Amino acid sequence: MSALVLAAVLFIAITAVGTLLGQKLWAKPKEAIERVTSTEVEMAEEVPVHPSLVFRDLLNRLGDRLPTSPKDVTVMQKRLIRAGIRGPSSLRLLYGAKVALGIGLPAVMLLATVGSSAEMSNKLMAILAAAGLGFFAPNEYVSLISKRRQKQISRGLPNALDLMVVCVESGLGLDQAILQVAKELEHAHPEISEEFALVNLELKAGKRRAEALRTLGDRTSVDDLKKLVAVLIQADRFGTGVAQSLRAHADFMRVQARQVAEEKAAKLGVKLVFPIFFFILPTLFVVTVGPVAVKIMRELVPMMQGI
Repeated sequence: MSALVLAAVLFIAITAVGTLLGQKLWAKPKEAIERVTSTEVEMAEEVPVHPSLVFRDLLNRLGDRLPTSPKDVTVMQKRLIRAGIRGPSSLRLLYGAKVALGIGLPAVMLLATVGSSAEMSNKLMAILAAAGLGFFAPNEYVSLISKRRQKQISRGLPNALDLMVVCVESGLGLDQAILQVAKELEHAHPEISEEFALVNLELKAGKRRAEALRTLGDRTSVDDLKKLVAVLIQADRFGTGVAQSLRAHADFMRVQARQVAEEKAAKLGVKLVFPIFFFILPTLFVVTVGPVAVKIMRELVPMMQGI
């Protein structure tokens, strides 16, 4: 079985290398164009391409070859947007990375287990595990980035809300306040600054304020930001004072943050039980009981043997 798999991998590798060499050495597009058009064509001078761009182009092509369903594409696109990856070819790069790792890791595992003395079933399970890991690792990477970005947005939201309250109470409108917050927090909290800048661009493009704010909540999927969006939409719909609503929501967020901090402080004692039991108590026993045990071994044991 291993010999057949190795032969198949070698056949695919030799075929790919032969195809690339044939296209590079024997394919002559200039002569073909001249033969068809009966004119001499001056080919443009080739510009050196960076290896990273070649690798990205390869991932794009692999991503185009992967069959996907529209539902899966929509879900993955939302995850990428939530992670802050909004490039036009980001989805294709993700699928290309899934294909490359799904093929590359099993090939590496196959080469690593060819000369081992393990059973064939264990080798097959290792290859399948490598394939699954390579195919699903990009998804986990995107999820990790999105969770980290959501945490950064939640961390910078209180400062953004306080700055928005100051801007609105100083006489600015809500749209100008959002723009000012995006400018002021560009270096301190770039994630929430980017989201507010996108809201401002959507408003300039003609989208309604309620729709742009609702898109902000759906795009980030942060609960605290969704609450702020709901407060702003209700204040805009019912005509209440935006500054008063923002200040009330800021007070609510402060109380909530204080309660979360108190909850974490209350859980600290329970969480410290295991580190104390496994790391601190053994060292205390060594320090306190160790000298006594050494003294007993040196003095009491010889006395008992002499008796």
